Amino acid sequence: MAERKYNHNQSHVNVWRPCDPWKRSGLEAMRSSKTLLLALPFLIMLTFLLRHKPSDRFTDAAPFFNNLTTPPLLEVDVLQHVDIAEDKLLGGLLADGFDEQSCLSRYQSILYRKALPYKPSPYLVSKLRKYEDLHKRCGPNTPSYNKAVEQLKSGSNVVGTTDCKYVVWVWYSGLGNRILTLASVFLYALLTERVLLVDRGNDMASLFCEPFPERSWFLPMNFPIAKKFNSFDQKSAESYGNLLKNYMIKASMGSLPSYMYLHLAHDYDDHDKLFFCDDDQALLKRFTWLVVKTDNYFVPSLFLMPSFENELKKLFPNKETIFHHLGRYLFHPSNHVWGIITRYYKAYLARADERVGIQVRIFDKGPGPYQYVKDQISACTIGEKLLPEVDTRQLAVNPSKNPKVKAVLMTSLVYGYYENMKNIYWEHPTVTGDIIGVHQPSHEEQQWSEKPLHNMKALAEMYLLSLTDVLVTSAWSTFGYVAQGLGGLKPWILYKSENQTTPNPPCQRAMSMEPCFHAPPFYDCKAKEGIDTGKVVPHVRHCEDISWGLKVVDR
Repeated sequence: MAERKYNHNQSHVNVWRPCDPWKRSGLEAMRSSKTLLLALPFLIMLTFLLRHKPSDRFTDAAPFFNNLTTPPLLEVDVLQHVDIAEDKLLGGLLADGFDEQSCLSRYQSILYRKALPYKPSPYLVSKLRKYEDLHKRCGPNTPSYNKAVEQLKSGSNVVGTTDCKYVVWVWYSGLGNRILTLASVFLYALLTERVLLVDRGNDMASLFCEPFPERSWFLPMNFPIAKKFNSFDQKSAESYGNLLKNYMIKASMGSLPSYMYLHLAHDYDDHDKLFFCDDDQALLKRFTWLVVKTDNYFVPSLFLMPSFENELKKLFPNKETIFHHLGRYLFHPSNHVWGIITRYYKAYLARADERVGIQVRIFDKGPGPYQYVKDQISACTIGEKLLPEVDTRQLAVNPSKNPKVKAVLMTSLVYGYYENMKNIYWEHPTVTGDIIGVHQPSHEEQQWSEKPLHNMKALAEMYLLSLTDVLVTSAWSTFGYVAQGLGGLKPWILYKSENQTTPNPPCQRAMSMEPCFHAPPFYDCKAKEGIDTGKVVPHVRHCEDISWGLKVVDR
């Protein structure tokens, strides 16, 4: 962001000074002296401020910034942010009226991002406001919710006895998967006019703020079937797929179970996948309670369903902005996580001319780091001109008159890839004269999905990556998908190596910032036969990093 500049040689030129009192009458002199005394504290403070301008961008600012909890006002570029009060709502995406101190990230995130071109459609904004009204009326501990819970306890689903319907998201899998699946289930709730309720697991309340006004999105702790959630899996007798397989449910039935469990995880079978057929949606519409367990971002398959087609078209005229908008609407880091994010950003990233994010996730067994991955990172970042080459011959380099400072933010479970890149740019000058600083917030060695502190760091690093100007991610990684979606970035994707050699080419630019659906169905619901679902409509294509996966593209 642009900074205001102060001329310290003229710091007192425009300060008001009284005229010589000896040249004026005694009364005027007294008035002038009194005015000077009243103005003196202001003059002292002004002089102090002007003499203590912000540190030069080449100076290590970490001690100063680590003590700040809110962004300095001078970091706000008034040319980019003409109306912060309006922009903080992200073009109407967010509702106004929240207690800002209870969730600093909700309205402060605008201060850390460049202006993005992707605006939510008026229809999406209207739909979100209507959903918030529905959630307020039907959310936890309302009369409608209590009535629906009583029906759940009764063991039967009687159509028409409640005025609200619900979809419950079950806490499952790693943090990146959880963020993507929660966005998917929320979109399904919007499309089907259901209320989303969230199983908080062991960390959701400490990671995120409440996204909806007045009513919580968390499922009450005393929810009747909450103790069953951990045991739900593909073999559960009450799953929709198994009920269909065993001919225990059909559309003509008058009496239905009190809830329906939908198993949409990576190991689901063909009967589970019938969830994505319109005829099955007609049956599921009759249930007051749906319970979903998934580790898939299943949005692309919703775009293949004729019953949702027109609504999705109105909600997202630009089709690749689905997670970008829903993610920024739903996922506001808690104050504790926001402090981790902002302190790191101010200390290591804020003063750079350009920020480059590199997310490294390797699925090979073994501790790493691997040399072929180090080579791949260099080949991609230098080959795509994201970072400059270095002069390994140690020739004298004429310093640039206006060198750029580039901050490289690396995230990885291991330390070695950061260490390698840091040494490259520390030990050798760049051929352009640019200054490259390399930073890595943590190295946890392995994924600890069950540990809240590990997930806090993971969320902070996803968010920090989303604040970069250009991004490199790893194939198959939901961690990277979250970062690119929140940041509105089309990343360069590092290909997954098949034989521990550097792929050629090492990376490819993503055709869309949308995440990839790793385990989509390949089924034509009308023809009742197999089909390549990546070739049905032009805006649902196969992913760059997973050849059988699906993602939504705008063109």
